[in-house]
Parts: sequence; C-alpha cells; structure tokens
Amino acid sequence: MSENTQVTFPAATGVGSMPGGDARETAKTVTGSLDDFPYLAELPARGPGADMIGRTAGMLVELYARVEPSGWRLSDRPGRDTRRAHAWLRQDLDALEEFTQGYEGDVKVQAVGPWTLAAALELRGGEAVLSDPGACRDLTASLAEGLRLHLADVRRRIPGARVVLQLDEPSLTAVLRGQIRTASGYRTHRAVDRQVVEAGLREVLGASAGGPTVVHSCAPDVPFALLRRAGTDAVSFDFALLTERDDDAIGEAVEGGTRLFAGVVPGTDAALSDPAGSVMGVRTLWRRLGLRPGLLAEAVTVTPTCGLAGASPAYARQALAHCVRAARSLADNPE
Repeated sequence: MSENTQVTFPAATGVGSMPGGDARETAKTVTGSLDDFPYLAELPARGPGADMIGRTAGMLVELYARVEPSGWRLSDRPGRDTRRAHAWLRQDLDALEEFTQGYEGDVKVQAVGPWTLAAALELRGGEAVLSDPGACRDLTASLAEGLRLHLADVRRRIPGARVVLQLDEPSLTAVLRGQIRTASGYRTHRAVDRQVVEAGLREVLGASAGGPTVVHSCAPDVPFALLRRAGTDAVSFDFALLTERDDDAIGEAVEGGTRLFAGVVPGTDAALSDPAGSVMGVRTLWRRLGLRPGLLAEAVTVTPTCGLAGASPAYARQALAHCVRAARSLADNPE
C-alpha cells in the first residue's frame, strides 16, 4: 500500500503457526475463531518443509533448498525436501479454500522475510547466505518473485479476499546488530547496513502488489522506524517485550498511520485473564503516550504473542477466541 495511505485491518488475528498436523481441522479452527481475519496457518509439527524456513524456501523461484543436519541449505535442483514443502503448502491452501467459500474480507498469509531467511539458509559451503551480499540480493529477488506467485494463487482460490502479506523477521534485530553466529559458532557475521536491510524489505513487501503488509517479530527491540520506512502498513510484535525506550517509536508509528499488531495473549498453554485484563497494558501505553483513547480500535489488532505451534490444540482455539474478545473489550472500553 502507499506509505501515505492509512490501511484499516480487522481487530484480531493469529500470528502464523498452529499445533498438530491436520490441515482441514486447523483451517476449520482458524476460520471459525476469526470470522473477520483468518490466516493460512503453518503446521511445523509435520516436519521439514512445514516449518517456516522450509515452507518459505519452497516458495523461492530458481533457488532450491534441502535439509542437512545443520539446517536448510541451498542446492542445485529441487529434491525431495522441496517437493514435500510444495505438497504441505498445497494441502494447507486446499483446506483454507474449502473453509472460505464465499468469504469476503481479509485473509493473511505468512512467509519468512529476506533477512531472517538469509540468516537461516546456508550456502552450499555451509555458511549462511547472510555472509555473501550477492547471495542476499539473489535470495531477496527470488523470494519477492515467489511471493508474487503465491499471493496470486491465494487470490484465485479466495476471490473475495483482500490478501494481507505478513513477513516474519524474528532475526532482523540480530542481523542489524551483527549478532548472527557463523557456522563455526566462534564469531558473528558483520552487521548489515540499515539502508541495505531497508531496501531488501521494501523489495519483498512490494510482492504484495499494492495489498496490505505486516512485518512480524517476536524478538526484543523491534526496529519500528526502519520497518515503517521500508513501507509496511503494520508491525506485529510481542507486547510484553516492549520497554519505555520504545515509546517514541510506537507513538510516531501510530501517529503516522501504522497499525500495531499487539501480541498480548500467551502463545503456549497458560491461564488466560479476562479479556479486559489481557489488553490492560495496551491501555496503559496509550495513556503514557497521551494518545486519544478513541484511536485504540483504529490502531491496534490483537494477536497472540507469537505462533501457537507449541500450544495444545484446545488452548490454540481458546487463544484465538480470546484475542477476539480482548479486541472487543478495547473497542467497547477504550479508557
């Protein structure tokens, strides 16, 4: 979307992963719990190719990856691991399509962003793609093209949907700070220049073809200003990891029209407070920043803190429903 256009989003959604391995049951849960903002869930419990790195590697165009003992590594040709990733993704898309017949509204899809992918994928020699600027550029271009094709497929399958692209970037801050360890583990890769990081993100966010975009990180010190400059419409984060050092960046983001996807519901089994209690911290932040209470519902989407892959199926359903109720509490009682 245009950097000057404020994008509206529904009040609650999930982050990405879900427990178990049944695509139909998961799609039924997600669409049933999130009437206004379902998403294409990932089911990493199924194994390699269903995990977030493997799924995204399977979307790459003219780049392929295989599983090694150390993780995912680029290879010369598509093999069993690439075929498995494609099969899992088709299965998940088929299930989501089945449960969104006639649906009109927002649907979110997730993929690993270029910098977390570059930190996780290995070159043929075993070092991270992050170690080679040329390989990073090639990976970014391949990912952008793969996501354009993926989003086009989702739009064909769910023609009434506005497809929202979410990039998962949990390693982004570590990439910016030079904290990604080399293969030996004895040193770290050099920090990547912020302008290079920003340009890579902008290129991949552009795969949305004008559709809304979100960047998610469940790590501390999310670089809000950089993400906004890269063109994202929303930033998704673990609310519990915010500190008062983030106040200025949060305030500027809200005033600049950036949506906040506030992760306030635990991602693993926990006793849930009442919905109003779950968003109490959001209201406190709002008062501290001196923002208008009525802006809360316009500026905040409620989510779990991160993916729900580590939760029980029963808790995952409960957590998504709780996000909806907590969002309703924010809208009904902004103060």
